[in-house]
Amino acid sequence: MAHLLIVEDDDLLRDGLTDLLRQDGHTVDNCADGLVAQTWLSEHAVDAVLLDLGLPKLDGMSLLTWIRQRFESLPVMILTARDSVDDRVEGLVAGADDYLTKPFDNAELTARVQALLRRARLPAVQADKRSTTDAAPGLEIDPTIPRAWINGQATDLTQREWELLRLLYQRLNQVVSRDDVAAAWQSESAEPTASNALEVYIHRLRRKLNGSGLNIRNVRGLGYMLEPA
Repeated sequence: MAHLLIVEDDDLLRDGLTDLLRQDGHTVDNCADGLVAQTWLSEHAVDAVLLDLGLPKLDGMSLLTWIRQRFESLPVMILTARDSVDDRVEGLVAGADDYLTKPFDNAELTARVQALLRRARLPAVQADKRSTTDAAPGLEIDPTIPRAWINGQATDLTQREWELLRLLYQRLNQVVSRDDVAAAWQSESAEPTASNALEVYIHRLRRKLNGSGLNIRNVRGLGYMLEPA
């Protein structure tokens, strides 16, 4: 099982989540505010973070930004009462890998945690550590961890950025549909593709691919295509 960190200021909820996930077989630590969590993460390694947004001392979005600057591939699930589409998109844009609104069902939470961890451990489609083709010499993708090399420069990716980029790369010059992306993400929820979250990830990948000689093109009504710029 996994080592999880829960960052939640509500004592009852924090203790309940800790007990629930420990019963599910995980090692669980918790923090009640953002600054303590920041210090804790600087000194310990974890497999995933469950993060509330309304935290004292350092709010959840600021902590998420800090996490992405230092541990870009660390899976993060937001747990919050903020349930608007704009809030969900803001969280995903900031780097969250999943977003669950309160109140939530315990069974859904444990299922989503398992899905988050499963995505983080997906085996490579290709056997060799890095993959490249003559058609895309400026891009190499690590098939075991969320990382890519753009013109030889290492670039860390979030879990979903990595899965999306691998899918586009495997189908270079072919259209990848929304349904293809949803299947690759293997999410327990259709939420990321029900809003404009996919466009958010595409936008982030386009920025990271700048200078690689590759472009992600929007094929109207069909999906997206990775192709030489």
